[in-house]
Amino acid sequence: MKRVILYTMNNCPHCQTAKRYLEQEGIPFRLCNIKTPAGQKEFSKLNRRGVPIIKIADQVLNGFNVKDFNQIYKS
Repeated sequence: MKRVILYTMNNCPHCQTAKRYLEQEGIPFRLCNIKTPAGQKEFSKLNRRGVPIIKIADQVLNGFNVKDFNQIYKS
Protein backbone atom coordinates (compact mmCIF):
# COMPACT_ATOMS: atom_id res chain seq x y z
CA MET A 1 0.00 0.00 0.00
CA LYS A 2 1.33 3.41 -0.96
CA ARG A 3 1.66 6.16 1.62
CA VAL A 4 -0.64 9.12 0.92
CA ILE A 5 -0.30 12.67 2.26
CA LEU A 6 -2.97 15.28 1.51
CA TYR A 7 -1.75 18.89 1.75
CA THR A 8 -4.67 21.21 2.46
CA MET A 9 -5.72 24.48 4.03
CA ASN A 10 -8.93 25.59 5.70
CA ASN A 11 -11.92 26.56 3.56
CA CYS A 12 -10.57 24.92 0.39
CA PRO A 13 -13.47 23.19 -1.42
CA HIS A 14 -11.16 21.10 -3.64
CA CYS A 15 -9.29 19.91 -0.55
CA GLN A 16 -12.58 18.84 1.04
CA THR A 17 -13.50 16.92 -2.12
CA ALA A 18 -10.16 15.08 -2.06
CA LYS A 19 -10.48 14.34 1.66
CA ARG A 20 -14.02 13.02 1.23
CA TYR A 21 -12.94 10.78 -1.66
CA LEU A 22 -10.05 9.26 0.31
CA GLU A 23 -12.31 8.63 3.31
CA GLN A 24 -15.08 7.07 1.17
CA GLU A 25 -12.59 4.76 -0.55
CA GLY A 26 -11.06 3.75 2.79
CA ILE A 27 -7.61 4.94 1.69
CA PRO A 28 -5.42 5.73 4.70
CA PHE A 29 -3.83 9.16 4.46
CA ARG A 30 -2.16 11.82 6.54
CA LEU A 31 -3.61 15.31 6.48
CA CYS A 32 -1.12 18.19 6.44
CA ASN A 33 -2.53 21.69 6.91
CA ILE A 34 -0.11 24.08 5.19
CA LYS A 35 -1.26 26.97 7.38
CA THR A 36 0.39 25.45 10.48
CA PRO A 37 4.11 26.12 11.06
CA ALA A 38 5.01 22.41 10.70
CA GLY A 39 2.77 22.05 7.64
CA GLN A 40 4.27 25.14 6.01
CA LYS A 41 7.78 23.79 6.50
CA GLU A 42 6.89 20.38 5.04
CA PHE A 43 4.95 21.91 2.13
CA SER A 44 7.79 24.27 1.21
CA LYS A 45 10.04 21.23 0.56
CA LEU A 46 7.69 20.16 -2.24
CA ASN A 47 8.37 23.40 -4.10
CA ARG A 48 4.73 23.60 -5.25
CA ARG A 49 2.05 26.25 -5.14
CA GLY A 50 -1.61 25.89 -4.33
CA VAL A 51 -3.59 23.08 -2.76
CA PRO A 52 -4.69 20.40 -2.75
CA ILE A 53 -1.45 18.60 -3.35
CA ILE A 54 -1.45 14.86 -2.88
CA LYS A 55 1.78 12.99 -2.35
CA ILE A 56 1.46 9.31 -3.23
CA ALA A 57 4.64 7.42 -2.26
CA ASP A 58 7.29 9.50 -4.09
CA GLN A 59 4.98 11.05 -6.70
CA VAL A 60 3.24 14.39 -6.32
CA LEU A 61 -0.18 15.17 -7.80
CA ASN A 62 -1.17 18.83 -8.27
CA GLY A 63 -4.85 19.31 -7.57
CA PHE A 64 -7.32 16.47 -7.22
CA ASN A 65 -8.66 14.35 -10.02
CA VAL A 66 -10.04 10.85 -9.33
CA LYS A 67 -8.66 9.37 -12.55
CA ASP A 68 -5.16 10.76 -12.06
CA PHE A 69 -5.13 9.80 -8.38
CA ASN A 70 -6.19 6.20 -9.07
CA GLN A 71 -3.72 5.87 -11.90
CA ILE A 72 -0.83 6.68 -9.55
CA TYR A 73 -2.23 5.00 -6.41
CA LYS A 74 -3.18 1.72 -8.05
CA SER A 75 -0.16 1.35 -10.35
